[in-house]
Amino acid sequence: MKRLAMACAFLTALVACSGSTGSKLLTFQAAAGGPLDATKGQPYSFKNAQGYAITLTSASMQIGAIYLNRSVPLASERETSCILPGTYVAEVRQPLLVDVLSADLQPFPGVGEGTADRAVTAEIWVGSGDINQANDPTIVLAAKGTASRNGIDYPFEASFTIGSNRQESPSSSALPGSNPICQQRIISPIPVDVTPTDGGTLTLRVDPKGWFQSVDFSTLTVSSSGTYRFVDALEGQASINLFYAYRSTDGVYSFDWKD
Repeated sequence: MKRLAMACAFLTALVACSGSTGSKLLTFQAAAGGPLDATKGQPYSFKNAQGYAITLTSASMQIGAIYLNRSVPLASERETSCILPGTYVAEVRQPLLVDVLSADLQPFPGVGEGTADRAVTAEIWVGSGDINQANDPTIVLAAKGTASRNGIDYPFEASFTIGSNRQESPSSSALPGSNPICQQRIISPIPVDVTPTDGGTLTLRVDPKGWFQSVDFSTLTVSSSGTYRFVDALEGQASINLFYAYRSTDGVYSFDWKD
C-alpha cells in the first residue's frame, strides 16, 4: 500500500498509526457511478442556478485513487504538501474512468486495503499518473451537451486536464513551495462517515449537476462549428466555475459503505 506507507513505514504499521488498538488490516471492493436517477446510455437533464436547462449527452471523470481519513485535515497541513502523515485508514489505488451519466456502479479493478477504523473525510485523486508531475495529459473531466435559456441553445463541450494550465502561484514569497500542482489533483476533504469492514464495498456517487450550477454558458466563446467550448485553463469565468465546482467537496461527491 504505497500511499499508506507514506504515512506509516510499512503496511503492518497501520494499526499503530491509526491510534486504535482494535484495528485490523482488511481488503474491500470499491465502485463508482453517477446519480441514482441517471440511466446508462440516456441523456441527463436538469436546471442550474443561472436559469439554464441543461441536457448532458456524455460526461465522465477519471479517478486515480481514493483515500479515507480518520481526521479532518487542517488548511495549514495542505499549505506545502499533499501528504497527510498518520491520518489514512483505507485506500483504493486503481484508476477508473467513471461514466457519471449511469447510475450503475462501475467497479474499480483490484481491491482496496485499509484498517477497521472510522473515517470522517475522504480524498479523490484525479488523473492516472504521478500527482506531482508538472504536466499530465490525462483528461480528468469530459462533458458534452446543450444548455438552453430564453429560447437560445448553447451546444457545449468541456475537456479538462490538470498540469501547468492549472498551476497557481505560491501564496506568499515566504512559502515558495506552497500551492503545489498536486493540490489541484486532490478533491478534499469530502465529509464521510464510514468504517471499513473486511470484504465490504465502498461506493462513490458523482452528481454532475453540481459541476454546472454556477455556469453562465452565454459567456463561453463559440467555435466556427457552433459549439461553445470551455477553456482548459484557469481563464474565463464559466470555465473557472466549472473547474472549481468539479473540485467541490460539497454536494457533488458522496460515499457509502455496504457490508
